[in-house]
Amino acid sequence: MALSTVAALVTDPVAMFETAIACEVFGLDRTDDGVPPFTFMMCGETAGVPVPTTSGGALTPTHQWQDALEADLVVMPAGGVRDTYPEELLDVIRGAHARGATILSICTGAFVLGETGLLDGLTAVTHWRYAEQFAARFPRTQVSMDVLYLDQGQIVTGAGTAAGIDAVLHIVRRELGSTVATRIARRMVVPPQRDGGQRQYVEAPVPETDCESMQPVLNHIAENLDAPHTVPDLARLAMMSERTFARRFVAETGTTPHKWIVQQRVLRARELLESTDLPVESVASHSGFGSAALLRTHFQTVVGTSPQRYRREFSRA
Repeated sequence: MALSTVAALVTDPVAMFETAIACEVFGLDRTDDGVPPFTFMMCGETAGVPVPTTSGGALTPTHQWQDALEADLVVMPAGGVRDTYPEELLDVIRGAHARGATILSICTGAFVLGETGLLDGLTAVTHWRYAEQFAARFPRTQVSMDVLYLDQGQIVTGAGTAAGIDAVLHIVRRELGSTVATRIARRMVVPPQRDGGQRQYVEAPVPETDCESMQPVLNHIAENLDAPHTVPDLARLAMMSERTFARRFVAETGTTPHKWIVQQRVLRARELLESTDLPVESVASHSGFGSAALLRTHFQTVVGTSPQRYRREFSRA
């Protein structure tokens, strides 16, 4: 799929933050950073007519819904959950999907996507607060609470707010490679890759602790990915007990130390596969996996393909 034209569809009322995610990633010119240019459209029922937001104020769309039929990626941001949605809006989403566009819903945007019927027989995610309501309204769709976003090819669903950033960057990485996604993430000052395969944290708030941030430890790991890292060693570096370190690490990163390190090593491997002609054995060594076999195992699990196939598709050469 090409990824050059992106449309965000706004409804009354629309959530400002989730809409702004698409604006931030695709609406800013970052060609000076090596990011390809995008044509970005904010589409409403009528171009130029302000649309109320869920937080007060209004957003003014520059295009109408019908313009999204030509988009490569159609984003359905969050908004107020309504009993019905305009048939014109649903037809545009169905039409864009039929043309081959990727459709992304963020948070309660999944309700609009559900009304199109495109989620029938699939698994989707939405914000935990609306999961039961969504499941009752769309019984042909399985609702997952175990992931932050779900990629099912042409259909991608994100759980809410920050998970929307993860889902959008995932699509950029999938279509344009990790280098472009990392450059956008760096400008946004967000993690370049947060694995979608983790639960929404709804059971309890993040525990309060007196510990310092994990950032120095994360920096140390990122700068020494080819070195071994154990929880006891990292806990000593953070000057914490192992139990406190493990709890604090999950609170700040949303995942365990082992999973986070694997994710970062896979990210490093992706960058090397894209930008160098190093043999896979060397890529494994530089990214901290130690052997090509171990790299292949983790790469297949995280990325869904082999290092060799990934290089063929995304190598700059």
